[in-house]
Amino acid sequence: MPRVFLIDTDTASDDAVAIIMALRMTHVRVAAITTVAGNVPVEQATRNALYVAELCGVDVPVYSGCTSPLWRRYEDATWFHGKDGLGDRGYPPPKRSPETAQAVEAIIDTVQSNPGIEIVTLGPLTNVALALKQDPKMAANVSRCVVMGGNPCCEGNVTPAAEYNMWVDPEAARIVFRSGLPIELVGWHLSRGEAVLNASDIGKVLSLGTPLAQFTIECNSTAKDSYFEQTGEMGISLPDPVAMAVALDPTICADASDHYLDVEVTSELTRGMTVVDRLDITGNHRNRAVWAEVLQRGKRARICWTIDTGRWKAALWETLRS
Repeated sequence: MPRVFLIDTDTASDDAVAIIMALRMTHVRVAAITTVAGNVPVEQATRNALYVAELCGVDVPVYSGCTSPLWRRYEDATWFHGKDGLGDRGYPPPKRSPETAQAVEAIIDTVQSNPGIEIVTLGPLTNVALALKQDPKMAANVSRCVVMGGNPCCEGNVTPAAEYNMWVDPEAARIVFRSGLPIELVGWHLSRGEAVLNASDIGKVLSLGTPLAQFTIECNSTAKDSYFEQTGEMGISLPDPVAMAVALDPTICADASDHYLDVEVTSELTRGMTVVDRLDITGNHRNRAVWAEVLQRGKRARICWTIDTGRWKAALWETLRS
């Protein structure tokens, strides 16, 4: 039997490639794609998700979700991905429309209908947080929740302290992290350095000569320029596909460990910062009160620290080959 995935996404250029990876795998059935406001407004994220599914020839149901964070003002990332999230290449509208049900309802129903389902989140955690608020028992039916987000022990990509998905809706992230879901955190840092598609890698993708390979490079053209402006690193950084690669094949994560995890929600300086208890000190007298609720839950998250970059890229090539 194939593994069953639910993908929650704010579909922009790297999300699109991650969705392609999941939809192209024969051992995975994507039961639903739910969209959320993040990189682009939710209407655009929904349109992009439908378009990507169409490119893959897969009739997966797509559900539109939350239009803004739980309590904060919504701030998109079109400055990074382009106004349409896909590099402003003028892709045509999809032929299909989203489902009539809303994303939060779809998440609850899909999890209930597929015990042991694996959730992969590629954007802000607003939809998932609201689903958990409505159905707290939902977490017990999920075998894995792979979260692309956060920046454990490194700098952020939207502030010095925070990665975008956590920063946009930190309250939602806190709800999800404290819910009892089996969290596997795949942070932004894992898509940097050797994981970036360099000029040689980009040429290798294009040489595959497939429509999906061409789309992968084209839709990330704006993101490529934005990433260089942001970090000084040349190439295409693909955080969401890295997370999807780990979701599809956990052994691509070369080094992981289990720790208590929380997210900062009160400080504007460090808003959205992912705080990982790597030294196992949250239970001592200096930290116990602040971490009381996390400790009471007793649930540690799996933190991926490094990946096998060669195997990550090989997984991407295989996805785009035909």
